[in-house]
Amino acid sequence: MADVVTRFAPSPTGHLHLGHAHSALFAWHRAQEAGGRFLLRIEDIDLGRCRPEFEAAILEDLAWLGLTWEEPVRRQSERLADYEAVLDRLTDEGLLYPCFCTRKEIEAEVAASAAAPHGPEGPLYPGICRGRSRLEQARRIAEGAAYALRLDVAAAAGLVGPLTWEEKSQATVTAEPTSHGDVVLGRKDVRSSYHLAVTLDDADQGVTLVTRGEDLRPATDVHRLLQALLDLPVPVWQHHGLVFDDSGRRLAKRHDALSVRALRDGGKSPAEVRAMAGFPD
Repeated sequence: MADVVTRFAPSPTGHLHLGHAHSALFAWHRAQEAGGRFLLRIEDIDLGRCRPEFEAAILEDLAWLGLTWEEPVRRQSERLADYEAVLDRLTDEGLLYPCFCTRKEIEAEVAASAAAPHGPEGPLYPGICRGRSRLEQARRIAEGAAYALRLDVAAAAGLVGPLTWEEKSQATVTAEPTSHGDVVLGRKDVRSSYHLAVTLDDADQGVTLVTRGEDLRPATDVHRLLQALLDLPVPVWQHHGLVFDDSGRRLAKRHDALSVRALRDGGKSPAEVRAMAGFPD
């Protein structure tokens, strides 16, 4: 890969833990090894949970670990108009539909089904709103009903045909976007979603190697579909292993004792924390 561009894209909803440190260092090292570029992106579209103090702490902790990145840092909250424009395009193409379902309604529908289909992340959305008429959709929207925007994945997949993606140092992978069901591209509270924002930003920032945890590998099927629908460049992916605590649980932001901030305050050096994250000097 001639021009390697990687990125680390945390959400400022808490302090970085060792799992985040591993992911950031992994992406940073891939760029350094290739003489490429490392970008930092703040994924802050969850307006209810993201906090500026956590963003400031993320920047400080990454710098303390010895990482450097290109400026300026991108913030997804500043890109909402761009995401909405793409949602409008997909709506005009008949590939999105409004979903008025609550989580409880979806759970009840799944529970009532004798053979609810499952995907990589559990039961699939049962398509309750897919068949609503445009007249009913317009009426409910006019009444002020909250709604998300879902992608008609079967229609989208039929439009673009078979897809594959490349996992670095592995065989070509066949994408299976229909295994995810009709994913949300525009949430009720903000007109974007992880799937949409990350795909658009990676393309817009010229990311050529997407590095992220193995838990996000299934999402690549959806991102590959969006790239094909929107005629976006296709990067290579490299999914890395996850970091677990002593009890075998995957690290999450609730693990305050293993946050980079707590380890710093406890007297650990940057080199020691890098080693704990799997990157000894």
